[in-house]
Amino acid sequence: MKKWIALATGVALAATATASQAADKLTLQLQWVTQAQFAGYYVAKDKGYYADEDLEVEIRPGGPDIAPPQVLAGGGADVMLNWMPSALAAREKGVPVVNIAQPFKRSGLMLTCWKDTGITKPEEFRGHTIGSWFFGNEYPLLSWLSQLDIPTDGSENGVTIQKIGFNVDPLLQKQADCITTMTYNEYWQVIDAGVTPDDIVTFSYSDYGVATLEDGIYVLESSLDDPEMVDKLARFVKASMKGWNWAVENPDEAAEIVLENDATGAQTEKHQKRMMGEIAKLIDGSDGTLDVEAAQRTVDTLLAGGSDPVITKQPEGAWTDKITNMIK
Repeated sequence: MKKWIALATGVALAATATASQAADKLTLQLQWVTQAQFAGYYVAKDKGYYADEDLEVEIRPGGPDIAPPQVLAGGGADVMLNWMPSALAAREKGVPVVNIAQPFKRSGLMLTCWKDTGITKPEEFRGHTIGSWFFGNEYPLLSWLSQLDIPTDGSENGVTIQKIGFNVDPLLQKQADCITTMTYNEYWQVIDAGVTPDDIVTFSYSDYGVATLEDGIYVLESSLDDPEMVDKLARFVKASMKGWNWAVENPDEAAEIVLENDATGAQTEKHQKRMMGEIAKLIDGSDGTLDVEAAQRTVDTLLAGGSDPVITKQPEGAWTDKITNMIK
């Protein structure tokens, strides 16, 4: 009897080991550090949604010196998160990235300015200093300024573009009159620093028709030529969107999962829970399917860059519904 129990136990352990070995590995490169902006992926891993799809997903945080398109091109990741302007600019420069899913339906990008600068509308940016992040995040701003025919040469008729870190210090210290902020992050950092909403004025890119798609899921074209990789990507997107749906329905719990995965310990519970609430507004019931009209509006915005457009031609093959169609 003991012999049969031992045999059965051995078979079970062998089966478990085989199942574990069978999990397909994928590496995801985030666009920024661990925070609620990426809650859906951390939830999918924490809740076992990736494991349910026989996936072992490594989530790599980004940072100020990490450009996801470069990581993807260099083989450092299988999948990346990126804003579409950055991805399209990289594609035009020869990095064949393709959008396979779009969890974020809306943009959270704004310019936040001191009210005492007298700026009341975008045309009045002239003569001021605007702080912006780079590594691809600057493209929507540069496109907007170009459409307004405002040069970035630092002249009285133009603006001075200040490359800033991913913080709000340049605004607080009045080194810049305006800085780029997100509805779910830097705006609240300004408020938490003691600034009141009456002290500032914000300009949402969406309100001025220059919003571009953010936080899409991208891979290299070659990945879509590999049937096994295509299958893995479909399972990855399916599990990720399940994670996002759970995060939207359980924002506080999702924020706590993010905090558990923050190795730096730099994030606070208050900020992450508030961020998750704002992120839910941008997900807005998304199932991961890319809105082609929204993608084309992004392209049109970038092409309408006057003498210095972000991209110079209509991209071909920059997005596909091949993956999302597999999981419907």
